[in-house]
Amino acid sequence: MDNFKIVQQFLMDKKATIGYGVMALLTVGGERIFSMVSFQCPCNYEQNLAYGLTFLLGPAAVLLVLGFLANMKLWRLYTGCCLKPRKLCPRGNCFGCFRVLLGIFSDACVAPIMWLSVALLNGTFYECAISGMNDKLVVDLFCKNKTLACQKELARVPCSRSKLPSDEQVELLLMFRAQSQILGWSIIITAAFVSLVGTCYKNCRSEVSYLQLTFWRRYLDKERQHFDEFTAEYADKLAKRNLQSFFERKKPDAMALPDHTAWEEISAYYNFSKKEECYSILQRYVEKGDKGLTPEMMPVLGMANEIEVI
Repeated sequence: MDNFKIVQQFLMDKKATIGYGVMALLTVGGERIFSMVSFQCPCNYEQNLAYGLTFLLGPAAVLLVLGFLANMKLWRLYTGCCLKPRKLCPRGNCFGCFRVLLGIFSDACVAPIMWLSVALLNGTFYECAISGMNDKLVVDLFCKNKTLACQKELARVPCSRSKLPSDEQVELLLMFRAQSQILGWSIIITAAFVSLVGTCYKNCRSEVSYLQLTFWRRYLDKERQHFDEFTAEYADKLAKRNLQSFFERKKPDAMALPDHTAWEEISAYYNFSKKEECYSILQRYVEKGDKGLTPEMMPVLGMANEIEVI
C-alpha cells in the first residue's frame, strides 16, 4: 500500500512531464500513420505545394484548435464576456488580459509545435511541398549547376518517377531531407529557448518562494479534485430530490445551493496577491464570505503585487 502511494505521488508530481511524453508519442504515431497510410504526393507542380502544406500545417491547425478547446483558463476568462465585456479586461487593464491570453496561446501551441517538429524531422511532407514550388530561387537552389531537365523533373523526385539519373535523384532527396530536418530542429531549439526564458522570467518575477509555489500547485490540484467530487455529489442529490418530488407529487425538500452571484464570483480568473494570502478564487470567496467583491469590481487581471496562477 505504501509503495502504491509512492507511485501515485510520483505520477502526480510528474503528471506534466508524463502528459507531454504521451503527447509526443501520439504525435509520432499520428505522423507515421499519415505518412504511410494516407499521404500520396501527386508529384506535379500544380498540386505538390498545396498537398504537402496541407498535411504539414493542417494537423497542426487542428491541434491548435483542440488545444484552445481543452484549455479551461480560456473558457473561464471568456464565458459571459459578450454580456459583460469588462470581465475580459477589468478596469481597462488590456495588458493584463494580453498576458493571460498569451499564456493560454502558449499552452495551446505545445501540440502543434510537436507535430511540426516530428513532421519536419521525417521530411516526407516537406519534400512534396518544396518540390512543387516553381519559384526561381527554389529551382536555382536545388538545380544549381545541373541540366535543364532538373527543373522540369524536380516535382517528380519525391515519387521516384523522375527521369533524372538515380544518383542525382538521391542527391536532391538528401537536400530536401536536410532542409526539412534543419527547419525541424530550428523549431525545437527555438521552442526550448523561449520556454526556458519564459520560465526563468516567471520564476524571477514570482513573489512567493519555490516551496510555497509547490504547496500552491498541490492545493489547486486537490481543490479541483474535491470540486469535481462535490459537484457530482450535489448534482446527484438535486437530481434525486427533483425526481422524487415529481413522481411522488409533493413539495421538494429545501436544499442549500450557491446562488448565481456566488457562482459568478468563484468563476472569475484569479491571481495571487500577498495582501490576501489566498490560493484560489474559491478560498478568497470563503474567507470574505458575503463581503467578497463582485466579478465586475474584482481586479482579476490586476498587475500590482500579483502573480498568475500556474
